[in-house]
Amino acid sequence: MALKEKDFIEIEFTGKIKDGEVFDSNIKKDLEKLDKTAKPKPFIFCLGKGMFLKGIDDFLIGKEIGKYKIELTPEKAFGPRIKEFVQMIPIKIFKTQNLAPVPGSVFNFDGRLAKIITVSGGRVIVDFNNPLAGKTVVYEINVLRKVEDLNEKIKAFISFLFKKELKFSVTDKKIIIEAEKESAKFIEVFEEKFKEMFNLGLEVKEIKESKELNKNPKTPQ
Repeated sequence: MALKEKDFIEIEFTGKIKDGEVFDSNIKKDLEKLDKTAKPKPFIFCLGKGMFLKGIDDFLIGKEIGKYKIELTPEKAFGPRIKEFVQMIPIKIFKTQNLAPVPGSVFNFDGRLAKIITVSGGRVIVDFNNPLAGKTVVYEINVLRKVEDLNEKIKAFISFLFKKELKFSVTDKKIIIEAEKESAKFIEVFEEKFKEMFNLGLEVKEIKESKELNKNPKTPQ
């Protein structure tokens, strides 16, 4: 059966710069080229809902489960390089934060990552372009299965949104996510997203961090 928008699928994948190196993967032999200590993890996402590159979504919708090699131009991958994204920032901005800019290092500026290009006197040239902007990339993808289990789908969506696992349960009308107070309001912002994805309401149940976890257990006498 052909894959369609809103289907959740599990894939194995490797992304490479065309005629170049691996930049992303969840396959052990390729992931080791990036980080020998990293452990591959299953990757589940929903087609057509912004959980992966739009170019990959567009290619896979209408396809069958199986293996594919997909070449994406910059416009369909990480976008073209934009010269206006290369900017000068006074070095005093870094010094006020006790940071030492070094060519090649990457800093977070209010949620935007920037790579240091040059440091000269009081001027630092930084590049806010995605490191893969302007590059043609190739993805080798193995669509392993279509995910049918609702809990698997919700777990994958929570991980995508919040970059961590959260405990949850499902009733016939809503998804109940457990979260500490400081996270609860943020999670509630995504209520409409959960309704769109799963046609279920969202409830966030506030929990307290267990103080017992911080106590040293007594040594048996």
